[in-house]
Amino acid sequence: MSVAGLKKQFYKATQLVSEKVGGAEGTKLDDDFKEMEKKVDVTSKAVTEVLTRTIEYLQPNPGDALLDAGESMKRLAEVKDSLDIEVKQNFIDPLQNLCDKDLKEIQHHLKKLEGRRLDFDYKKKRQGKIPDEELRQAMEKFQESKDVAETSMHNLLETDIEQVSQLSALVDAQLDYHRQAVQILDELAEKLKRRMREASSRPKREYKPKPRETYDFRESDQSNGGFPCNPTPKASAPLDQPCCKALYDFEPENDGELGFKEGDIITLTNQIDENWYEGMIHGQSGFFPLNYVEVLVPLPQ
Repeated sequence: MSVAGLKKQFYKATQLVSEKVGGAEGTKLDDDFKEMEKKVDVTSKAVTEVLTRTIEYLQPNPGDALLDAGESMKRLAEVKDSLDIEVKQNFIDPLQNLCDKDLKEIQHHLKKLEGRRLDFDYKKKRQGKIPDEELRQAMEKFQESKDVAETSMHNLLETDIEQVSQLSALVDAQLDYHRQAVQILDELAEKLKRRMREASSRPKREYKPKPRETYDFRESDQSNGGFPCNPTPKASAPLDQPCCKALYDFEPENDGELGFKEGDIITLTNQIDENWYEGMIHGQSGFFPLNYVEVLVPLPQ
């Protein structure tokens, strides 16, 4: 920037501070100008509303036509809000409940079944070395988990009509939304055509600027103040230790295993193999299966 430009910026900044801080009186604008400024401000707000309510670019029309468009965009937004609420209640929430409850429960039963199957197979291969009563209990636990898993899966598959009805509710909500949107846009199109006809038949007014006033350029005693600008230091992010979150309850069945409840945060200390972790929770340490947890902060490589 040139020296003259820097001076101009300094003068403007000095005057602004004088008016805002020192109470200096600036040049007053006449009432007609202020009224025009108000109308421009209303138009500007209407443009902002139209732009925030639509995805595609809208070439605005001035005056009442722009207000008509803004009101129509507001109605479209209200219809879209109704669609969001209806879809959430009749489609998203039921499906989310299906994922959070029924499917999650089935996965829990299947994982428990797999654990008991491994235990039963291990003991079955060592029949003769393992007490018969212990083998019989392992077989009963395996069969019990198998029955529970089968029942939960059967019940889910028998409710397929509920999923179809939820999908139908989604389509119905979308159809209703588009019908209302078409009606609102048709009404807006008619209003804009009427505004165009009125504007074309209205006589044009010639703008005549007012004569300029003379100003007194006497020196002012107002001074400029300084404002310190100190950068705000950035807060450093806390360091996380390796940990995981329990997806299901885990009940230890052997010595050295670590039990926990769904949602518990477990500190990771070691990975035994591709299927087992070692960790700590509530002051206790032990081993637990990898597929029962979700790793939040992995162990360092």
